[in-house]
Amino acid sequence: MSITRLNHAVLYVRDVAVTREFYENVLGFETLIWMPGKAAFFRADGSTNDHDLGTFQIGSGAGPSAAGRSTVGLYHLAWEVDTLAELARLRDVLADRGALVGATDHITTKALYAHDPDGIEFELSWLVPLDRIDDALRTEAAEVMGRPLDLAGEIERYGAATLGGIGVSIPLAR
Repeated sequence: MSITRLNHAVLYVRDVAVTREFYENVLGFETLIWMPGKAAFFRADGSTNDHDLGTFQIGSGAGPSAAGRSTVGLYHLAWEVDTLAELARLRDVLADRGALVGATDHITTKALYAHDPDGIEFELSWLVPLDRIDDALRTEAAEVMGRPLDLAGEIERYGAATLGGIGVSIPLAR
């Protein structure tokens, strides 16, 4: 038996109320369990998981994560969106919040990078459907780690409403 997917992640945060506001109002997560001053558990819209994200408050005195700078640790969490239109909408919301820190074209994945209120990085991505990935695209993806994301160009190429991840992260119908 093998592992099939990530079910949830758990983060330590300074203030669960600030975290709740961000994950609800920016990313559209639903709060499932709310323990003011202690913890919150969230589910992403469209998820069937019991919860996708758990958070535990450790207080305002907590320092920033040094992971990747002077300690090992988590680099980022990644969530998939269905369409490039949704990725564009979230880009604008994140930019308005000052949370957007990058946008990368990984050839077969179109990604936004942002920070939550505690500076924890996360990725929002749209995956090119399997039927649009040919040998040339596979070769390019293997050769290019990433380049600046031209989201308008990708929408023109793939369509704003094209469902991503079909045959990649979402199984093809049998």
